[in-house]
Amino acid sequence: MEVLKAEKINKSFDDNVVLKDACITLNEGEIVGLLGVSGSGKSTLLNILSGIISPDSGRVLLKGEDVTSKPGKISYMLQKDLLFEYRRVIDNVTLPLVLGGMSKKEARKKANPLFETFGIDGTQMQYPGELSGGMRQRAALLRTYLSSNGVALLDEPFSALDTITKSKIHTWYLDVMENINLSTVFVTHDIDEAILLSDRIYILTSGNHMQEIVIDEPKPRSADFDLTEKFLSYKRKIVEILK
Repeated sequence: MEVLKAEKINKSFDDNVVLKDACITLNEGEIVGLLGVSGSGKSTLLNILSGIISPDSGRVLLKGEDVTSKPGKISYMLQKDLLFEYRRVIDNVTLPLVLGGMSKKEARKKANPLFETFGIDGTQMQYPGELSGGMRQRAALLRTYLSSNGVALLDEPFSALDTITKSKIHTWYLDVMENINLSTVFVTHDIDEAILLSDRIYILTSGNHMQEIVIDEPKPRSADFDLTEKFLSYKRKIVEILK
């Protein structure tokens, strides 16, 4: 079932055309990657999907509702975790619920069981400064999930992590996404990450073109998928498109 759709999105800044007739879809439970070179419009498209900026033309539909230029309709996680250092972890992840009118007690009660699902049980009463980078990202993802209605946008969520931590969190991310059925669009500049995580990838090029690639690999994916010839064939195809 289609949960998010962008139809013929056009966006220019002064005389610079960033997006031209960009179209994407996101189905329920999917992970869709936006991949491209710097300046190809990845983050601009994500900002338009979120409603933070308006397209020059085109529209965004969330479960059939026109949400073009309406921020707050879709949960959005930025590149930095943006956790408040003076708040306990549980109060960081429940902040959107409290701002939405839920009591602190009720918000904590709703969030607490999910700490185990997200692999950070026991950190509830800690402060962000006591967590590793990977744990902070898990907390930020939990906050995003709690404030979502089943659809989320992620802007390079793992780019700040070191290679070993990133590899571990990729495996964890795929596992937890299967459990919570969160439909996700994420921006990345990492080709390997896009192939490992995505069901489909939209590749944006500097010439305002967009091409879709389906990653036809069942989940959960094998631990050595990134070493297979199939993985390398996807990578070669993407590199050729980006050229």
